[in-house]
Amino acid sequence: MSTGLSLNTLAIDTARDKIGYVMGHEGPYLQLRPPGGGVEWDADPKKVRLATDTEALRARVTELNRAGHLG
Repeated sequence: MSTGLSLNTLAIDTARDKIGYVMGHEGPYLQLRPPGGGVEWDADPKKVRLATDTEALRARVTELNRAGHLG
């Protein structure tokens, strides 16, 4: 990927102010999936950045909380 983001990296879509895992790319867009699952969305790679450590920790806590409620 030309963005410097690798697959399964947590990234921030600054256009939508959303965090997601990089799942791949389709045409000119990156595909991101919300932590804990859900529908992927297309993001402009120019508006996606690597999540900070704090943002990544929050996302992982959200994933664990969702997993606990489902299991």
